[in-house]
Amino acid sequence: MRRIAIKRVYEPAAKDDGLRVLVDRLWPRGLSKEEADIDLWAKDVAPSSELRKWFGHDPAKWKEFQAKYRRELDSQKTALQDLVEQAGEQPLTLLYGARDTEHNQAVVLKDVLGSL
Repeated sequence: MRRIAIKRVYEPAAKDDGLRVLVDRLWPRGLSKEEADIDLWAKDVAPSSELRKWFGHDPAKWKEFQAKYRRELDSQKTALQDLVEQAGEQPLTLLYGARDTEHNQAVVLKDVLGSL
């Protein structure tokens, strides 16, 4: 099984990041594409705009956000499998822009991808 990591997109790239995938629907503020150093922008596996706005990174909504996001991901099985295949045997690093390192979509997505 390949290593799946999560990291804020604002952190510098590392040699062991492998395939760097941005999993936000919106481009991170104040960051150029060169600075982000991403290999792929996977908007299709990011939470919907409605879900993102509803959640607002409120930890009190975390459990419900996880359930709703997992339901959204159920309809993205092909995109998720494509992401795993693109990574191949190299590590996969899911990048996100949120300040909260514990309550964000990359945490949920890592768990979902790990179970494929």
